Amino acid sequence: MRRNGRLFMTILALEFSSPQRSVAALRDDGAAVSAEVIEAGGRGVNAFGMIDQALAGTKIERERIDVIAVGLGPGSYTGIRAAISISQGWQLARGVKLLGVSSAEAIVAQAQKEKILGHVNVVIDAQRDEFYLATYEITPDGRQETGPLKIVSHAEVQSRASADGILIGPEVTKWFPNGRIIFPRAAILAELAACRNNFTPGEKLEPIYLRETNFVKAAPSRGLYLK
Repeated sequence: MRRNGRLFMTILALEFSSPQRSVAALRDDGAAVSAEVIEAGGRGVNAFGMIDQALAGTKIERERIDVIAVGLGPGSYTGIRAAISISQGWQLARGVKLLGVSSAEAIVAQAQKEKILGHVNVVIDAQRDEFYLATYEITPDGRQETGPLKIVSHAEVQSRASADGILIGPEVTKWFPNGRIIFPRAAILAELAACRNNFTPGEKLEPIYLRETNFVKAAPSRGLYLK
């Protein structure tokens, strides 16, 4: 909806990439009203219950949602896939616009809100004793990516911690005690989405997953011979 030349959107944001899952609703009709619901711990999540709570907090009806913003990770592949599936189904049913946002970017935006400034290293578990790593410069007025997201070893992250800057991430202190725990949050996701219009068809939403996907072909089945 446009008013006085400005585009206003009602946004539902789903951020399931970390152990702290969250849903937020943002009604931007000139005076932004938002609500966020957070659940922590475990892999299961009552997604639709959280969605209902967030919508109730802003008095938004489901059919009034214009955009669904999805945290694409990296992070929990299962959680990200669940959020994407919900948004894809919603688009099929209601024709809403979809917008994918890097969860690493959401972490940096949350860090800025918490006044963590300077050179920061975003660290997210990639399994196999490896980590997703991206570097940013954060100031009170902006955020600038200085090193793109990549997969690195434990030793490289440790060297960053010793040399230059702050380590931040959802579970960073499990491996690097001097890090700062920052979760990607749906409320930040909704704020980021409110400034964008690079919408994506549902079938093109994909998790941010930097590893090559390798499939091992199963051996031919053997016949069973009975005597």
